[in-house]
Amino acid sequence: MSAISNFEFQNSRPRSGRNNNAPWPRTATNPAPISIALWIFMGVATALFTLFLAAYAMRMDATDWSPIAMPWQLWLSTISLIAASLMLHVASKANRSALARNYLIVAGTLGVLFLGAQSWGWYTLQTLHVTAAGNPAGSFFYLLTAIHGLHVVGGLVGWVRTERFARFGQRGGGSVHDLQWRVRLCARYWDFLLAVWIVLFAALGWLTPDIVRFVCGNSLTS
Repeated sequence: MSAISNFEFQNSRPRSGRNNNAPWPRTATNPAPISIALWIFMGVATALFTLFLAAYAMRMDATDWSPIAMPWQLWLSTISLIAASLMLHVASKANRSALARNYLIVAGTLGVLFLGAQSWGWYTLQTLHVTAAGNPAGSFFYLLTAIHGLHVVGGLVGWVRTERFARFGQRGGGSVHDLQWRVRLCARYWDFLLAVWIVLFAALGWLTPDIVRFVCGNSLTS
C-alpha cells in the first residue's frame, strides 16, 4: 500500500498559495493504472490471509489447542474501523478541500484508534498469561492480528498522503477530481481492511473444529 501511495501522490507537493476553502476546478486525471495496481495488491493480500486462515482452521483440531476468549477491546477496534471507512466515503464526496480534509482527519484518527485498541487487547491477553508460545490458539491470534495491523499501518501511509494532498494539492494545480479519486482509492483499501478484519474477528472468536468439519468435511482436519 505504501508503494502505491508513493506513486499515487508524487505530484502533490505544494507550490503556490490559494484559498483552500474555495471549490477546486475540475481537471482530467486518469487513475486507472493505480486503481488496477491496488486491486492486484488486495488480491495478493486476500490470498495471503486465506492461506493463514486455512492453516488456522486445520490446526485448531489438534489436541494441544486451547481456545482463548477474545478481549473486549476488539469490539472497540471493530467499531473504529467501521467508522473510519464511513468517514473516508463521506470525504470522497466533498467538493471542497477543507471539508474533505476534516473528514480525512477523523478517519485517520479512527485508524490510529483501531491500532491502539488492538494493542490494548494484546496487553489484556498478556496480563492473562496468553502468549504466542505454548498455545497455538494464542500464536495464531497474535500472528493474524499483527499481519492485519501491518496492513492497517500501510493504509495509514496512504491516508497521510491523501490528507497532504487535501491540504496542499490545490496549490500545485490539483483539482477536486484529483482529490476525490485519491480519497476513493484510500476508501477502497480501508473497506478491504474492514472486510478482512471482520472475517478474522469472526474466525478468531467463533470458529470451532465442529464448524470446520461441518463446512469442509472430516478430511480437512484429520
